[in-house]
Amino acid sequence: MLAVPDLGLQGLYIGSSPERSPIPSPPGSPRTQESCGIAPLTPSQSPLLHLQKPEARAPQQASFSVVVAIDFGTTSSGYAFSFASDPEAIHMMRKWEGGDPGVAHQKTPTCLLLTPEGAFHSFGYTARDYYHDLDPEEARDWLYFEKFKMKIHSATDLTLKTQLEAVNGKKMPALEVFAHALRFFKEHALQELREQCPSLPDKDTVRWVLTVPAIWKQPAKQFMREAAYLAGLVSRENAEQLLIALEPEAASVYCRKLRLHQLLDLSSRAPGSGRLGERRSIDSSFRQAREQLRRSRHSRTFLVESGVGELWAEMQAGDRYVVADCGGGTVDLTVHQLEQPHGTLKELYKASGGPYGAVGVDLAFEQLLGRIFGEDFIATFKRQRPAAWVDLTIAFEARKRTAGPHRVGALNISLPFSFIDFYRKQRGHNVETALRRSSVNFVKWSSQGMLRMSCEAMNELFQPTVSGIIQHIEALLARPEVHGVKLLFLVGGFAESAVLQHAVQTALGPRGLRVVVPHDVGLTILKGAVLFGQTPGVVRVRRSPLTYGVGVLNRFVDGRHPPDKLLVRDGRRWCTDVFERFVAAEQSVALGEEVRRSYCPARPGQRRVLINLYCCAAEDARFITDPGVRKCGALSLELEPTPTDSGPAGTPPGRREIRAAMQFGDTEIKVTAVDVSTNRSVRATIDFLSN
Repeated sequence: MLAVPDLGLQGLYIGSSPERSPIPSPPGSPRTQESCGIAPLTPSQSPLLHLQKPEARAPQQASFSVVVAIDFGTTSSGYAFSFASDPEAIHMMRKWEGGDPGVAHQKTPTCLLLTPEGAFHSFGYTARDYYHDLDPEEARDWLYFEKFKMKIHSATDLTLKTQLEAVNGKKMPALEVFAHALRFFKEHALQELREQCPSLPDKDTVRWVLTVPAIWKQPAKQFMREAAYLAGLVSRENAEQLLIALEPEAASVYCRKLRLHQLLDLSSRAPGSGRLGERRSIDSSFRQAREQLRRSRHSRTFLVESGVGELWAEMQAGDRYVVADCGGGTVDLTVHQLEQPHGTLKELYKASGGPYGAVGVDLAFEQLLGRIFGEDFIATFKRQRPAAWVDLTIAFEARKRTAGPHRVGALNISLPFSFIDFYRKQRGHNVETALRRSSVNFVKWSSQGMLRMSCEAMNELFQPTVSGIIQHIEALLARPEVHGVKLLFLVGGFAESAVLQHAVQTALGPRGLRVVVPHDVGLTILKGAVLFGQTPGVVRVRRSPLTYGVGVLNRFVDGRHPPDKLLVRDGRRWCTDVFERFVAAEQSVALGEEVRRSYCPARPGQRRVLINLYCCAAEDARFITDPGVRKCGALSLELEPTPTDSGPAGTPPGRREIRAAMQFGDTEIKVTAVDVSTNRSVRATIDFLSN
């Protein structure tokens, strides 16, 4: 059977390859030996039949000497590594210079400082502190970026030319901004590796892992990969040297290794006290299950083979749990099932979440300042005194970390002198007068020259973000695929917040859900990303977040196809714009499963075949013109010249078949291709950034 992916495109879809179960063609349908013109596609089988099922196997160990993971967060970032000779010994990056009093700084703020000419100056605490110490007039010329990761998530038309705005309003290509940051981590990590292991070869010995939210779409993932190429982490020729890890998956992989004393069970706290109550801790609640496990020879063997921690040993194979990654910019939810015999993981429902990270609390504080001092003033102050605004956000961050549901007493937040002075010059009266005149009665002016905020007012700043997180978790738990889940891991930097912990436990604890927080909750994703880099096959099955496919021509069938889709050419009747699915939304796809298609060039000597890809959230879209279906990318096949491009004199050139295999079960959509006539690999790529 034959079909054209899209009218006017440069390649031709041939149909099911010999490796797949052949799809029978109806009587009179064209055969593959016909010329590469417009031809129909017979009705497709279920997408499940398009997938080549790989044999079940244990995850393979990485062939690299060392794995370095970079957790590129919205508010803070860091790296960690482990050697292949001892993969579970995870080395954290050195303590960062600088930092805030009372704040552990095994990560550094995601802050980048560029010179007025756009050259790299510094990253992290160094960038933040240097920018803060600049003269206000001088600071207006420097490019300071913070919390810029969220721009990639929120951009609806992300491309390689997308711009980011610095604090001073100047813009720069986002790709360069991200590349500067990744290059900083690369150089920092390699220097530490050389000091720890001088004999480590320089080339092709490091597998790099970058973390991204699971709810990020393909363009954002490709953007991070492109930034890594520009930063020199890996080359395009060695693309497999870089892995994209999904943040909640990384956390899940790490939590598998934890022992009971490394976990905090929120349900063991007495309501309202913040102290351990009479309810069972993790250690006691699973004691009976552990005793049964010890008596089970099969389960004991499973435990040894899979290498999971004590908590997972007490869970039975097939048990389900939720990981809620609450970070600086997003909340990311995933549901996993533990599998025998290797302790692999199966995703039960596609990743979900939204923009409900800790920066939402910062935004609420900014809105509060706007109510007191005027939104126009706050906007002007940020633009004309950017370094002082950064100073104010640092002061708020320090107090935000001390907020708790049972805290008593007000919190003082320092206002920079630049803020006080600038307000008096702009408004003609002082900030104390502004506070007295405002309708905000829970923020006062203290005699020490600070904003004095009640603890109730601070907790109110958390509510919109915390409510969004809880609503997303509740919506997930209502799904039939998640029925029976009894365990929730709360991870990510925002999960350190006592306000969030209390709210989640209060809302979900009575439903019988056990809420568990790892002790090193802020480093869970980073450490898990290192483990993922050592065994990237640990997540064996994922759910496709969207339906993907191509637009094709099909034989027109009266009564089934709309009349406006009828195309008559050379006496044949075709239905245009048919959406031919590769994989359906929420479909389970195992790692290594392939969707195979064959294409041939539309003309002799053609050097490139380009096929548009379409996606949608619905599973039952029929046409690429249906509501919600959009062009999301392009499959490109780069062809080398072959002798078949021009046949002997007087004979037409031979048909050239290119067989493409796409994988939807990994963290990124991947494609490989082979020229059937020569059995040689063809350069194949999928571009999601050039729409």
